[in-house]
Amino acid sequence: MKHPVLVHNADVAAVFQQIADLLEIEGDNPFRIRAYRNAARMLGTLAPNVQTMVEENRDLKELPGIGPDLAAKIIEIVATGTCALREELRQELPPAIHELLTVPGLGPRRVKTLYDERNIQTLDQLAKAARDGEISTIPGFGKRAEQRILEAVQARLSKARRFRIDTAAQIAESLVSYLRAGGDITRIEVAGSYRRRQDTVGDLDIVASSARPVRLLDRFVSFGDAANVQSHGTTRASVMLRQGIQVDARVVADTSFGAALHYFTGSKAHNIAVRRLAQSRGLKLNEYGVFSAERRIAGETEAGVFKAVGLPFIEPELRENRGEIEAAQAGHLPTLVELSDLKGDLHAHTKASDGRNSLREMALDAQRRGFAYLAITDHSQRLKIAHGLDSAALAKQIDEIDRLNEELNGITLLKGIEVDINEDGSLDMPDAMLARLDLVVGAVHGKFGLPREKQTERILRAMDHPCFTILAHPTGRMIFERGAYDVDMLRIIRHAKERGCFLELNAQPERLDMTDTCCMAARREGVLVSIGSDAHSTFDLDDLRFGIGQARRGWLEKKDVLNTRSLRELKAILSRSRLAAAST
Repeated sequence: MKHPVLVHNADVAAVFQQIADLLEIEGDNPFRIRAYRNAARMLGTLAPNVQTMVEENRDLKELPGIGPDLAAKIIEIVATGTCALREELRQELPPAIHELLTVPGLGPRRVKTLYDERNIQTLDQLAKAARDGEISTIPGFGKRAEQRILEAVQARLSKARRFRIDTAAQIAESLVSYLRAGGDITRIEVAGSYRRRQDTVGDLDIVASSARPVRLLDRFVSFGDAANVQSHGTTRASVMLRQGIQVDARVVADTSFGAALHYFTGSKAHNIAVRRLAQSRGLKLNEYGVFSAERRIAGETEAGVFKAVGLPFIEPELRENRGEIEAAQAGHLPTLVELSDLKGDLHAHTKASDGRNSLREMALDAQRRGFAYLAITDHSQRLKIAHGLDSAALAKQIDEIDRLNEELNGITLLKGIEVDINEDGSLDMPDAMLARLDLVVGAVHGKFGLPREKQTERILRAMDHPCFTILAHPTGRMIFERGAYDVDMLRIIRHAKERGCFLELNAQPERLDMTDTCCMAARREGVLVSIGSDAHSTFDLDDLRFGIGQARRGWLEKKDVLNTRSLRELKAILSRSRLAAAST
C-alpha cells in the first residue's frame, strides 16, 4: 500500500518561487513579488514542516513574513500540491517558458525581454538564438551576455538535474524517518554526495542493515513521494521521487554495513585509491567487506575498513581524493570544525532592512542556540530593494544596540553593517559611520559582469579600507541562478592575509560561497574564514549547518574559523585587524 504524500517545505517554497517569477514576468507589483520570494526563501530552510503545522492547526502567521493571504496559500498547497494563483499565471504564458527560468543568469525580467523581443519560449530556441547572434542585438544584453547564456543553456541541456543540499536534506531526512518508523532497521545512513556534503546532489543513496530486508524494501518503494518504482529486488531497490530525484536503496547484513557505507559514500576517486591500498596488502575490498583470501577481516564499521588498509578514519567530507589519503598516512588529517564550535554569527539582518525579526528577537534566538555574540549587519543604503540603511538609520540602530546590550545577559550584539562595495571599490557609507562599528562586512551586490582584472581590483581596494573586516559571499554565485563573477580569488585571499581582514563562507544554501576549494586555499594561506548565516530571520540561523558542511569539505578546523573564538578573543582579533589596516 502506497503511503500518503509528504509535502516538504521545499515543495511549498518552489510554488511560491514560481509565482514570484511569473508575477515578475508580467510586471506585477514589486512588493507583492518580494513577499513571495521572501516566503520561498524562508520556507526553503525552515526546520518545522509546514504540513505538520497545518495538520496540528498551528497558526502559520507565526512564521516570519507570512500573513493571512500567504498562510491560506500554504494550506492550499499542502492540501492540493499547488494553488489556484500559480495555475492561473501559468495559463497566461507559453508552457515551456518556465524552462528559461532554470538557466543561471536569466531572471524573470530577461526572460520577459527575450519573449517580447524574439518570441523565445524554449531552451532550444534560446540556444539557437544565442548561436545565431540574435540575443546580442537586444538592448541590455550584448556579446558577453549572449556567450554566457549560450554556455549556460548548453550546460543545462547536457547535465542531469541536480538539487541544492537543503532541498535534498528535507527529502532525505523525511525518507529516513519514514523508514525508521517501520521498525525493520538495524542501521541506516544516507550515503553518496549527500553524506560528503556537496553543495548540490544528483541523487540519494540509502544504505541500511536489516534482518528483514524484503520488508524494509517493500516499505521503501511505498514511500509517498515515490512517483515511479524503477527496480524492486530482495536487497536493493530504486525509485524516482515526484521531485525528480532518484533514490537507490541497498540493504546489507550488519556485518557488511561499514563496507557498504564506505563504498556508496564515495567518491569514486577516493574509493579507487583505498581499494589500491587494500590490493597492495594482498586484500580485496568491496561493498561487502575487506577480505584476506575468502575470510572477511573487516566490514562492520567504516573505521574497521580504514584500519584494515592501514589508515585512520577519514571523515566523509574529505573523501574526494584531494590529498586525504596522503594526509591520513602521514598522521596529518585535520580535526574538522563542528557546528558546536561556533561561538557566534557575524552576519545577520533585522527588519531594519530586509530581515523579518527585531534586534531583540534575533539576540534571544542566538542566545538560545548557545551563542555568545551576534553581529547585526543590515544592508547599506545603496541596496534599495533591501531597504538599506542610511547614516541616520545606522546611527539610530547603533544606539538601539547599545541600549539592548545593557539589558541582555549572556549574549552580546555586535554593531556592524553589510556595506555595498561600489564599482570603484569605495564603500557605501561615510567613514565616520563605519568607524563607529565593531565590524564591517563588505559585499558586491551589482556590476557582476565587470572584467576579471577590474572586478578583482574593485574588491582589493575595498579591502584596503581601514574599517573593512569581512568580505561577504566572495564570488557572488547563486546556485542554479547566477554563476560566480570573474575574479581572481587567490589574489583576494592573499590580499586578505596581507591586509589582516577575513573572508566569509556564506551558509545560505543558495550561496554556500566560499566554495570548498576556496576554503582550502584560505586555510593554506592562513586566512581566517567567518562562517556566516546571512540570516534574515531567526529560522535562518539554522543554515549554519550547511556552512559547516562546506567548511568541512574545505578542510577547515576550529582554528581556521573566525567565529569559533570567544567574544574576548574575537574583539582582540578585530582590534588587531584595524591596527594592521592603519599601518599599511
